[in-house]
Amino acid sequence: MGVGGEEVGGRLAEAGLRVVGIEDRLVGGECPYWGCVPSKMMIRAANLLAEARRIEGMAGQAEATPDWAPLARRIRDEATDNWDDTVAVQRFEGKGGRFVRGRGRFVGPMRVAVGEAEFAAARALVIAVGTAPIAPPIPGLAGTPYWTNREAIEAERLPGSLAVLGGGAIGLELAQVYARFGVSVTVVEVASRLLAVEEPESSRVVARALAADGITLHTGARVESVSHSGGGFQLTVAGAEPVRAERLLVATGRKPDLSGLGLDALGPGALRTSRDEGAIEVDDRLRAGVGVWAVGDVTGRGAFTHVAMYQAGIAVRDILGQTGPPADYRALPRVTFTDPEIGAVGLTEGQARERGLAVQIGIAQIPSTARGWIHKAGNDGFIKLIVDRDRGVLVGATSAGPNGGEVLSALAVAIHGDVPVDRLRHMIYAYPTFHRGIEDAVRQLAPA
Repeated sequence: MGVGGEEVGGRLAEAGLRVVGIEDRLVGGECPYWGCVPSKMMIRAANLLAEARRIEGMAGQAEATPDWAPLARRIRDEATDNWDDTVAVQRFEGKGGRFVRGRGRFVGPMRVAVGEAEFAAARALVIAVGTAPIAPPIPGLAGTPYWTNREAIEAERLPGSLAVLGGGAIGLELAQVYARFGVSVTVVEVASRLLAVEEPESSRVVARALAADGITLHTGARVESVSHSGGGFQLTVAGAEPVRAERLLVATGRKPDLSGLGLDALGPGALRTSRDEGAIEVDDRLRAGVGVWAVGDVTGRGAFTHVAMYQAGIAVRDILGQTGPPADYRALPRVTFTDPEIGAVGLTEGQARERGLAVQIGIAQIPSTARGWIHKAGNDGFIKLIVDRDRGVLVGATSAGPNGGEVLSALAVAIHGDVPVDRLRHMIYAYPTFHRGIEDAVRQLAPA
């Protein structure tokens, strides 16, 4: 009953089906309590500090960083008040659903048990158990009091120093927040660059921004061991000096949590899971097997709230026997909420070339655009277009810069709708906006 399961359950109950929703923790899942909502509140606060420091004459005042504890409590209270678990349960039951608190497990085809109670599904089972943080098998790490994103969000006291293991979206967002509140932060990433799944240009923009915030960055760094004592953590890094910090945040990814579900009880071959990620394989209608659907992170299509909600709508239609388009992930958007934001959709340049596409690239630098020039301080970024020259349409794009995630929406529409590049070339862009940089990037493309 995270965001995907809550959406499926509520809509099916509203449609008149008898629905049982099962959750052993908080209804709403990761997003409202630890993920999307509170982390963006923290980011907003940190960004306000950074913006004040960019103003001549304000830097000294902004250095008087507000006390972290009241902010942490306020964020926690606002997040839980906005998505109160009790209210969420009442909302679900008000739609006609029945809520059961506990950990569900399969005990046979179309049968689920919660404790001693058993439930039989006449039409559908929906698996939406989400993912859990994973830690790499580094000697000495297990058993230490390292943080995941949850502990970093819940902390009511700032550590003197923080080491972040992992240079992906979650690690970098939290690293920047803590640094802007005065913590000495070091990021350690085993890949050769930060945000390794995004464009190299994105990695460079983020690295410049984090360095400007005083964050020490180690890329291509393999941690050989971790130790913890009363003084904090020590990370032994191959070929480099040890990294020492009071706290350690491990942000090296998440994995579907299928433990204890009893999937074997559904019958031989009833469900397939991917070998590497352990995700449940689904078709384009989110069907995982006969009478079984899966939505959200557990499908391995991206640990994003917007993916879970998108998939929920498709699963609901399919369970109710309604028509509608199948799942289409060509224009799947993703945003890293650092400052500057890194928004991306579709394929990267490298992925497009690996698929053998005739790739054409158009890039505009945000400081050189009209709005970027006006914006001045904090205007680092770019807009990059990946075009399939043979079809004359975008297959990927990145919008990095101030409001990069918002600018991304126009690019997502273009990819989702197969909008011809010539249409983008001749449309009207509002002046002076950040999204007008798309027009600048299109101009870098040779006419068809």
